[in-house]
Amino acid sequence: MPIQRRQWSNWAGTAKATPQRVHRPRSAAEIAEVVAGVAEAGHRVRALGSGHSFTAIAAADSDALDLAAWTGIERADLETQQVTVRSGTTLRTLNAALDALGLAMTNLGDIDAQTIAGAISTGTHGTGARFGGISTQIVALELVLADGSVARCSADERPELFHAARVGLGALGVISTVTLQCEPSFVLSAQERPEPLEQVLEGFDDNAANNDHFEFYWFPYGAKALVKRNNRLPVDAERKPLSRLKQFVDYELTENVAFGGLCRLGRAVPKLVRPLGAFASQVSSPREYSDLSHRVFVTHRGVRFVESEYAVPRESVLDVLAELRTVVPRLKDPVAFPVEVRVAAADDIWLSTANGRDSAYIAIHQFLGMPYREYFSAFENVVGQVGGRPHWGKMHDLDASVLRTRYPHFDDFLRIRKECDPAGTFANTYLDRVLGSA
Repeated sequence: MPIQRRQWSNWAGTAKATPQRVHRPRSAAEIAEVVAGVAEAGHRVRALGSGHSFTAIAAADSDALDLAAWTGIERADLETQQVTVRSGTTLRTLNAALDALGLAMTNLGDIDAQTIAGAISTGTHGTGARFGGISTQIVALELVLADGSVARCSADERPELFHAARVGLGALGVISTVTLQCEPSFVLSAQERPEPLEQVLEGFDDNAANNDHFEFYWFPYGAKALVKRNNRLPVDAERKPLSRLKQFVDYELTENVAFGGLCRLGRAVPKLVRPLGAFASQVSSPREYSDLSHRVFVTHRGVRFVESEYAVPRESVLDVLAELRTVVPRLKDPVAFPVEVRVAAADDIWLSTANGRDSAYIAIHQFLGMPYREYFSAFENVVGQVGGRPHWGKMHDLDASVLRTRYPHFDDFLRIRKECDPAGTFANTYLDRVLGSA
């Protein structure tokens, strides 16, 4: 029996909805039964995921699917290193399960709260010039379509559906299982330290090329950036993890408690944001350590914020950052959070932000409760000049008319969507904007 009306909110509180019914299926058969019933009644349904997107992509006005009971690894082939996982499994749970099998995902972002289905449906990614987003690690998918049937797709089986569904926005069906190409567990050697911003920008191309996973954080109003370089080592390499005390001081006290306190002070007294930002860029302490990959990729984020992120052609990233640096000082309201810059390899997934081009990702943030619209709008104008593509799970104002010009296979995606969901059973207000009405 579905649970009646319950308000849903995403992590940042930027999207809310009150579904009329919330279904909690415990099997693929139950997912299919719910979807078929919703479609027959002429309603719409969305899978909730973990609510970590900043957009309303998961918001359901009619029926919602809570897949928290549909989790775990369904099968694992240690010879091929391919693992099939149920769609409601969070990345945190998946990483632990893979660890027990001696396996790992090739690349990850720094948040592991998302479900695997939510992460791939929105195009979640990490960083690394030779590596794609999480969706590039998929070798097969099973989706429940609007008529309740189950479609399996891979590079060889229904390849067009595969090209579309790996970043499908939840618009094609409800993902029931994901088969991932994993690899043997490996160690990451991490080097994190503040460096002069001008030096980081000058060396950007070399750092991206010469490190497996490179990123940096630019603190507005500060002269330094926090640079992170992660490089891969064999699993039998000596591990030198941070001590519990060092982890607590650097991450919990400094990056969460203390930084959160600075942000709250800046929110209360906006004129302090600029000097506090300059101070924050100076106090990050250098650290070097090594551990199993997922323990290095992922960090705890306890300070809440709103975020917009765009992928731009990698060759344009320095020009975009230069323009952004001229914009920030002119804003009416100061910016309390740093800008994150990452890289990724081109891929062939139709609605991937890295489709057909090596990309750089620029993510801007603002502390929750502080004004952000002028900043986000100015940023969107800057990246729009180079054909920037918004992360599907992060805040942006683009609609289908603009996005069609940014994605060569946009209309191919809509064609597959029409085949899979002719009546718009999986639509919602967000998809109506970014894809057009089904």
